[in-house]
Amino acid sequence: MKSQITNALSDFFFEYETPRQVLVKNRRVGVVCRLIQLGVLAYIIGWVFIYEKGYQSTDTAVGSVFTKMKGVGYTNVSGRETIWDVADYVFPSQGDSSFVVMTNYIITEGQKMGTCPELKGKNNCSSNADCEGGRFKRTGHGQMTGVCVNATKTCEVLAWCPVEDDHDIPDPPLLMSAENYTLFIKNSVTFPLFGVTRSNLVEAIDGKYISRCLFHPTKDPLCPIFKLGDIVKLSGFNFETIAKEGGAIGIVVDWTCNLDVDVKHCKPEYNFHGLYGHLDEKDNASASLGYNFRYAKHYIEDKVPKRTLLKVFGIRFDIIVKSLARKFDIIPTLTAIGSGVGIFGVATVVCDLVLLYLLPKREFYKNMKFKYTDTHTQDPDSEAGSIETEK
Repeated sequence: MKSQITNALSDFFFEYETPRQVLVKNRRVGVVCRLIQLGVLAYIIGWVFIYEKGYQSTDTAVGSVFTKMKGVGYTNVSGRETIWDVADYVFPSQGDSSFVVMTNYIITEGQKMGTCPELKGKNNCSSNADCEGGRFKRTGHGQMTGVCVNATKTCEVLAWCPVEDDHDIPDPPLLMSAENYTLFIKNSVTFPLFGVTRSNLVEAIDGKYISRCLFHPTKDPLCPIFKLGDIVKLSGFNFETIAKEGGAIGIVVDWTCNLDVDVKHCKPEYNFHGLYGHLDEKDNASASLGYNFRYAKHYIEDKVPKRTLLKVFGIRFDIIVKSLARKFDIIPTLTAIGSGVGIFGVATVVCDLVLLYLLPKREFYKNMKFKYTDTHTQDPDSEAGSIETEK
């Protein structure tokens, strides 16, 4: 037993095994083998290395976005002139990566807490029995008092009165001047794996350039100042259409960088996408058009709390940072090469199947490829295809 173990260990450490190969002179099989190998080679070079950059490691960025709006709007509603600045038309005002610019509105001034009739169509009634006191209606403006107002044939409610009437949306939009507002985007990203930090205020951008530039896809693609009308146009929307009832636009800051070259070539690209609010959506999303919300300005007049309610229609801008950095790394390179070498084995498998199962001389090829034996005795002088028997 000891000698058997010793022999086994000796064979394991001091012997080398190599596959037995048979050279087959067959043009069809040879052509098939080389075509498959050529296809595998094209896949490795074209797809894995050139297209997928299999020789590089990748990293995504950690980043932040700061925004600032500039521009002044003017409205004249019923002879009342109003100037709107950034503090009035941007929500929220902190310069977030997601914000709303007001383009249209419905204003209800001088509301105070009290009782008043609901709007027609909200809580219609014919008698007090139709207005159950203490109840709320989801689409109503307040709590029903149990009284049916004969003049309007609607229920009386305890609410901020007079209640808002938002049936008629101003057309054209009141703040069409928003088309000329400008948006400044400041974005910085860091690729932790590679220790690289970049800003969209790249080397060629200085204070003098920013003071005079305005983004253009071909003339000024790196300028971080954008005209709202241009953003809406590049996203595929019509400004007047989206300004009336609101909508949403995505601004994508794309950082796709190859860090095998100088880092100064790592620059952002800006893309604009209309998310919702297009006129064509009215057939598919007629139940909820545009984008709007309400906010109120509270004040006290003659010791009576009052408020001014605005229903704001606006364009919501979502700034999305997309990033991917690549750099040469020996580990993914060797992995890609190793997997490619392994795929070369497909040619051998296919050609063996053709030789052993499809060609007319498949039995002959089987005898040439395989060596059969009936015993454990090895005969070093036996030829391929011979069959050993014990006598």
